[in-house]
Amino acid sequence: MTMKSEEIFYEGGPAKGDLIVNLFAGITLIGLPFMVGAVVRALWLRFKITNRRVSITGGWLGRDKTQVVYNQISEVRSIPRGLGAWGDMVLVLKDGARLEMRSLPSFRETEKFILARINNASSKPSSENVQGFAS
Repeated sequence: MTMKSEEIFYEGGPAKGDLIVNLFAGITLIGLPFMVGAVVRALWLRFKITNRRVSITGGWLGRDKTQVVYNQISEVRSIPRGLGAWGDMVLVLKDGARLEMRSLPSFRETEKFILARINNASSKPSSENVQGFAS
């Protein structure tokens, strides 16, 4: 059995424009919490999207790590931010859990890439869908 190598589609942090916009918003008292959030994302949030999985490292000091394979994802929702230059994306998993990806650069291309992998994963027969068992 041959194993395909894992190819990286995107590896990196959040969009730089998110940090810039929120640094300017931090000048006001109301924008201060948004600025802190953007700085934390810029320092410790990292995405790795490959042909096999989506990995997110984040949280305080980058201590939270989450990996999801494409056959676990049931839906992708996204919304543009920064006049469409970056966006937020939510992966809805089959068990009902949600995985948020904030300030994702090139989110439209990433959404297409993930949707293509979800469709490929759902079209492959799995051991759970074995036909022919008598009930």
